[in-house]
Amino acid sequence: MASFPRYFTVMPLHTPLSPEAQTLIETRLSTLAIEHQVKIVFACESGSRAWGFPSPDSDYDVRFIYVHPQEWYLALDEGRDVIDLPIEDSAVGLLDFGGWDMRKTLRLARKSNPVIWEWLQSPIIYQGFDTMALLALREILDPFYSPISACHHYLSLARGTMERKLTDSTVKIKKYFYMLRPLLAAAWIERYREVPPMELTPLMALLDGQPTIKASIDNLLERKQVTDEQVPIARINVLDDFLAQELARLQESAKQLPTAVGDPVVLDGLFLAFLGGSE
Repeated sequence: MASFPRYFTVMPLHTPLSPEAQTLIETRLSTLAIEHQVKIVFACESGSRAWGFPSPDSDYDVRFIYVHPQEWYLALDEGRDVIDLPIEDSAVGLLDFGGWDMRKTLRLARKSNPVIWEWLQSPIIYQGFDTMALLALREILDPFYSPISACHHYLSLARGTMERKLTDSTVKIKKYFYMLRPLLAAAWIERYREVPPMELTPLMALLDGQPTIKASIDNLLERKQVTDEQVPIARINVLDDFLAQELARLQESAKQLPTAVGDPVVLDGLFLAFLGGSE
């Protein structure tokens, strides 16, 4: 396939991973593109490694966006618009690959799916855009980011994990972070009415007035860096109380947040721009 127009130049980027992991992941992405006859236009890490709280045995959660050749989109019946692979036990650890077709991605952006904005700010990018193109993409997509929808998305994630995991006397460390990160993301949206940081560290600034909670999370971060993800720990009462109280507060506050004002025609043009470079 020919390269994209200069505006959407796709390039491999440096990542903070080991050379072995980076090389293996980039090789897998190249193989995927050939096997599925697609062009991968963006690929990043999305999971605990990108969120800022990996364990020694954390998976590599590789997520990507791709386009088909133009003819694929002209068929009477729409084809499958996701690529999901079984988790692979590799020499560098577990690899979890999943991708969305560009049309699906833009349809989800139109509905303000926050995952897309998370991917675009991942600190670990395998293939991406130059800085100017990335800024231009955000300028196009940000009007579709609905604070009320995004806030409810994160609250749903936090609430779901709380209901499933905070029922016994022990819990896996990573589950605390699966509750804390989305809850803090929701709190960020409530305060600033904007896309929250993907990583946990900047979100922690919201807790500057709550030193006990912040210290408890810092301690948990240190433990997670040296603890197997499957090892359960005793429940932490101060965090349990914080999670319950903050969830209840935010569920009420979120009702007052604004919605998105993006023009769908703009996304049509963006889709055509990407599609024009798929041949």
